[in-house]
Amino acid sequence: MAKSGRFVFVGGAANYIGTALLGGLITVFTLGICYPFALVLTERWRAKHATIDGKQLVFTGTAMGLFGLWIKWFLLSCITCGIYSLWVGPQLQKWKWEHTDFVG
Repeated sequence: MAKSGRFVFVGGAANYIGTALLGGLITVFTLGICYPFALVLTERWRAKHATIDGKQLVFTGTAMGLFGLWIKWFLLSCITCGIYSLWVGPQLQKWKWEHTDFVG
């Protein structure tokens, strides 16, 4: 199947490694509590290096906006002995897509 060229990603390894390491360190040193900050950092990098139909993407989510949800999901997962964690992945993907837009 031929490439459509509508979706373009131009991120490089050096930038990605630096962003991923910083995000990993944030997550590890805070025992996962500050994972929303790492996620936002990574999503902003991804959007900055992606275009759709020539339109630049931008990630508009904030760590503080996700932090409340993250704590809620963590507590619900603890209360349900991990069962609720099955819903966290799809909810997190939904949150990321809802906070991704085009520049301008």
